[in-house]
Amino acid sequence: MNKLHLSLEHCYGIRKLDAVLDYSNSSTVAIYAANGAMKSSLANTFQDIVDGKPSRDRLFQDRINKRVVRNEAGADLPASNILVLRPYEEISGQNEETATLLVNQHLRQEYEALHAEMNALKSDFIKAIKTQTKIKRDIEREISATFTTSDDQFFVALGRVKEELAEQADAPFADIQYEIVMDEKVQAFLETGDFKIAINDYVKKYNELLAASKYFKKEAFNYYNATTVARQLKENGFFQAKHSVSLNGESRVEITSEDQLEELIKQEKETISKDEGLRKKFEALEKQIQKNATLRDFEAYLQDHEELLPELANLPAFKEKLWKSYIKAHYELYLTLLDKHQSVSNRSKEIREQAANEETQWSEVIKIFNDRFVVPFRLEVINKIEVMLGQDNVPRLGFIFKDGDQEITVGRDALLQTLSTGEKKAFYVLNILFDIEVKRSRGNETLVVVDDIADSFDYKNKYAIIQYLADLAEDPCFKLLILTHNFDFYRTIESRRLVQRSNCFMVSKTREGVTLEDAVGIKNVFVNLWKPNFYNDRRKKIGCIPFMRNLIEYTKGDVDEDYGLLTSLMHWKSGSDQITVAQVDEVYGRLFGPTGQSQNGDEKMLDVIDGEARDCLIAPDGINFENKVILAIATRLQAERFMVAKINDQNWLDTIGHNQTPVLLKRYREMFPRDTSSIQTLQRVTLMTPENIHLNSFMYEPILDMSDQHLRRLYEDVLIMT
Repeated sequence: MNKLHLSLEHCYGIRKLDAVLDYSNSSTVAIYAANGAMKSSLANTFQDIVDGKPSRDRLFQDRINKRVVRNEAGADLPASNILVLRPYEEISGQNEETATLLVNQHLRQEYEALHAEMNALKSDFIKAIKTQTKIKRDIEREISATFTTSDDQFFVALGRVKEELAEQADAPFADIQYEIVMDEKVQAFLETGDFKIAINDYVKKYNELLAASKYFKKEAFNYYNATTVARQLKENGFFQAKHSVSLNGESRVEITSEDQLEELIKQEKETISKDEGLRKKFEALEKQIQKNATLRDFEAYLQDHEELLPELANLPAFKEKLWKSYIKAHYELYLTLLDKHQSVSNRSKEIREQAANEETQWSEVIKIFNDRFVVPFRLEVINKIEVMLGQDNVPRLGFIFKDGDQEITVGRDALLQTLSTGEKKAFYVLNILFDIEVKRSRGNETLVVVDDIADSFDYKNKYAIIQYLADLAEDPCFKLLILTHNFDFYRTIESRRLVQRSNCFMVSKTREGVTLEDAVGIKNVFVNLWKPNFYNDRRKKIGCIPFMRNLIEYTKGDVDEDYGLLTSLMHWKSGSDQITVAQVDEVYGRLFGPTGQSQNGDEKMLDVIDGEARDCLIAPDGINFENKVILAIATRLQAERFMVAKINDQNWLDTIGHNQTPVLLKRYREMFPRDTSSIQTLQRVTLMTPENIHLNSFMYEPILDMSDQHLRRLYEDVLIMT
């Protein structure tokens, strides 16, 4: 690809953009955009191409979108030939399980999303069981221990009973209080020899009575089954529809109503439960239970649930019946959870297999990271041997923390707690390196869209990223499109020859859209642009004022008369409104030697500043640094002039030596505490127009990266206030 043609309309914040980026002589293009201009919008548009999604306006979604991204032959740029590197963002919600998987970022995100969905379903299922049963114990461990040989096989346990639950018609024990009948002390007691003898005698007698019953049958149609049938017939309006049920006993009985069926079941139950022989067996059980004072709740519960006694003869089987009933009561949720677990397990296996296939690539990426980035830890594949031997199917990342001569292996969470923000950001770059190296290994030409990945990094690692990008630029596989709103970074990549000056652009924003203009002011804006035009360009003359003031301060000190004069053009002082253009020319001549003369020497400088500031309100956004300086100076002068007039104490004003704007604001708030509207505007002035506007070749204040719109709005608010 030698040229990249962009034609965009209503793509997020981009109203319109038509541009051609030339890669024929350089593999890198850099675009500087102030905050809010278009940087993230352009990155989002390229990401949409990668994701196969249409782009849109973020707010006005009914606007007709246009997105054309083509090479010089008119062919659309394929999604597989684009890689978007996004800015650092703190990755939340990851745990050791997902964050240390050595798998590409896209698959890791899919892996995390799959498990998040499954965990949400599992949480809903457990919550439903807990709400119904009031169980206080760990439900996962209880279910696992009930249906498997260990307490950490939750999904294995659920899967084991799937067929049995499908055949189970109802949940007969769903309302039984698990914490009472399966209390640890109760279970221990039920396993004692004396109780086992007593319960076996009771069950034997109970079964004899059940065998002699007219209607109940052991393991086929017992009391629970009969009660379940009665409830289901009632819930489904069986008798209301004039249907009837025939029961076969000594004689055939036709049941035609709910009440008749319930009464028959009740009588049959009482026939068994009130049998004298069974009563004696029950009394023997009670004596055994009453010997243990800690089982009083259990005894009281059995008084109302005597039908549970036969189940206690086989405690493990009864425990299974309880859990099957609890699960059956939430059967649909159970099936949904099992299905999700199966699909997640299948896909997770595929992801782990791909991770194993990418292990060699990850080893190279880890080497690059360890070699290039300055952090207090070293990365390693901690299970490399296990993966090679087939004992583990997914490589995992390990962290070796270094402190002097000592080293210790730590977990990811513990590591991140010890790292600075800059070091965490360096760790974030690891995934970026992998994505790039995968593209490199495939050998296909790739457009790498770099969206401020080094923003706010510490210097040592920011330069490591710049050097890595410079290496990429030398690889014929890559073309770089670097987007940034950090002017210092923009200047750095140009000065280090990562990008040629001819391929450096700045965004200019208008009502119609955005355009890309040739870069200005990258190298010493004062010497190269403003100083040569001092006499014939009013804005550049104003832009020189902070530079000249700084130079005088550094060479002659802040008591110099010229320093004081220029200070009076940046702060409202007595006599500020009398300073002329000719006086500023004289200061310039004394500092650099006279090389010309302004045509408007008699004009007052504050009138020039005010006039140019008003013209800046309608200028295009983005590329004229002097506009921002002028707006900042004019805003501060207007704000200070307003406060000085209201305070009306010239003697006090003359005592202010430094930091005049915040000193004035403090006095103004003390005198006019109820003027909240003006105070809010004045506070914004102190925040957005720095007390000293440094614009030399060594330091660029954040004012340069601030959107023109913010400064314009502030200036207009100050004009309204004054």
